[in-house]
Amino acid sequence: MPGTDAQEEALIPLSALQHFLFCPRQCALIHVEQLWAEDRATAEGRAMHQRADTAPSERRQNVKILRALTLRSFGLGVTGKADIVELRDGQPYPVEYKRGKPKAHRADEVQLCAQAICLEEMFSTAVPRGALFYGVTRRRVEVAFDDTLRTLTQDIARQTRSLMTSGQTPAPVFRPSCANCSLHDLCTPESLQSPPRIASWLERQIGR
Repeated sequence: MPGTDAQEEALIPLSALQHFLFCPRQCALIHVEQLWAEDRATAEGRAMHQRADTAPSERRQNVKILRALTLRSFGLGVTGKADIVELRDGQPYPVEYKRGKPKAHRADEVQLCAQAICLEEMFSTAVPRGALFYGVTRRRVEVAFDDTLRTLTQDIARQTRSLMTSGQTPAPVFRPSCANCSLHDLCTPESLQSPPRIASWLERQIGR
């Protein structure tokens, strides 16, 4: 069911939740400042998503496979696209493709749970589980959408929306994971985290 113009305009990209959990500054650079840089990892990930999205829909026994399904939830306030949604006897089962391998943080699980919440609203049915397919291991990891994960997903959606509405990009905080971020050269966390003090700079110049 279509929403009001205000509801439609308030929707944020579902992918922003994953970006926010990985790094709020990265999320703001992408979704507020509209910056993007591609490296080998993002290019391989994009190609993997394209292969999953562009294959034709199909049916296997009692499972109908939908690809590149547009998702939306006014309750959660997000919109996006699911790589694959398997309809198992009519019950949606989202499958998200990831280039790498399972991670210590829950960003991928939150993104998948947000898809499930969208599907519940769209299909008016419960979506208790889904799966993450990782390219490195070539295996699925099933995810149960329990109360803890749903609460985390709702909280991250609120925080992400607040960040994007503010229009402010958080200050950088250098972490080891920064080296693997495609936006590293645009973010420059090492240099911006501790900017040189003008007074110290002047003292050095005078000393010379």
